[in-house]
Amino acid sequence: MSARTQLSRVDLRGRSATTAELRAALPRGGVDVDSVLHQVRPVVEAIRDRGVSAAQEFSQRFDGVAPASVRVPAAELTKALDELDPAVRTALEVAIDRTRLVHADQRRTDKTTQVVPGGTVTERWIPVERVGLYVPGGNAVYPSSVVMNVVPAQTAGVDSLVVASPPQAQFGGLPHPTILAAAALLGVDEVWAVGGAQAVALLTYGGTDTDGAELGPVDLITGPGNIYVTAAKRLCRGLVGIDAEAGPTEIAILADATADPVHVAADLISQAEHDVLAASVLVTDSEQLADAVDVALSAQLEVTKHRERVATALAGSQSGVVLVSDIDEGLRVVNAYAAEHLEIQTRDASAVAARVRSAGAVFVGAWSPVSLGDYCAGSNHVLPTAGCARHSSGLSVQTFLKGVHVVDYSEAALKEVSGHVITLANAEDLPAHGEAVRLRFESLR
Repeated sequence: MSARTQLSRVDLRGRSATTAELRAALPRGGVDVDSVLHQVRPVVEAIRDRGVSAAQEFSQRFDGVAPASVRVPAAELTKALDELDPAVRTALEVAIDRTRLVHADQRRTDKTTQVVPGGTVTERWIPVERVGLYVPGGNAVYPSSVVMNVVPAQTAGVDSLVVASPPQAQFGGLPHPTILAAAALLGVDEVWAVGGAQAVALLTYGGTDTDGAELGPVDLITGPGNIYVTAAKRLCRGLVGIDAEAGPTEIAILADATADPVHVAADLISQAEHDVLAASVLVTDSEQLADAVDVALSAQLEVTKHRERVATALAGSQSGVVLVSDIDEGLRVVNAYAAEHLEIQTRDASAVAARVRSAGAVFVGAWSPVSLGDYCAGSNHVLPTAGCARHSSGLSVQTFLKGVHVVDYSEAALKEVSGHVITLANAEDLPAHGEAVRLRFESLR
């Protein structure tokens, strides 16, 4: 980046681009998961074949330390919580309370529909039995991700939770103590010191710990991670469920001339802080705002802690400014882009936000920045990336629930519809299906 920061620009003013053209023209980065599958497959297969011993070898290679045991001793969780900075503890408690409040209203209830007299279908919502929640290490420490994964799982009624997070050499092979403290604060007593692709594989296959204790496999794995974690999720999908294949984080801001460029620049930087591949995109009908944001970016970068990382992300092909003729066109752009995080900083922001169809989460007005959602809004911050918000939702209580239909028909109710069942079975050339119904009544003669 030069001393004067200037985001690259895509000028769509005066154009009537199709949806396909918009998707092609908009800044988009992402990662090629296929490119690392050949590296990750041997890791997954080694864990499948050799369990914990292989996981320990990969921890030593990739994290620089092999923990004494995969499962973190309960005393270490208690110690981490006891030693947690009181201000951090209070902030986490606020985040937990607000996240629980929002997610409590998501819990679906069973519903019985009487189709005919004597014939009902009940949809039961059954929690997944055992869940693995991945919390990454790397550039930052993410106790907030512990909150965002654990709270909806607990609200869904999941009985068995395990949090997996990379071992840290500086903490004697344990995950970061703030991660351990957050788990303890939430009442989670099973934490594994294992990260990366090996964590996904060990959660999938389970194993025997160094002390002989069982490490039970899970049914579902959720939580963000790097490209290697994502590749492992892809390889293990089917044996376990996954929430999504998460890519680098994204923010898009739809703004007009009323937006404060200082706020816009700060929010773009806040997401760029995550990763050099993070995407920061401004969509605006005001060229003057775009110019002012460039000036604000330059000023704020001078005092940003992770300046090099942020500058690299802002200069990448995944970041930039998209100029549009008006906010209606801006809405078409942001719906085509389908950002993980979308801020609306326009006149009548609530009305504009109501017209958004594709976004992981929408942040309305000047006082609802993405940073609020990352921690204390009550919403979930595990959200779809890379345009997946066009068809997928963020993490929620529903992620941890299975909808099961329970069919309960009486003899009379089955007899009443039996002719239609037989007709449709014959129409599909599956006569045994019809016979399974007909013979029930034949035997009564």
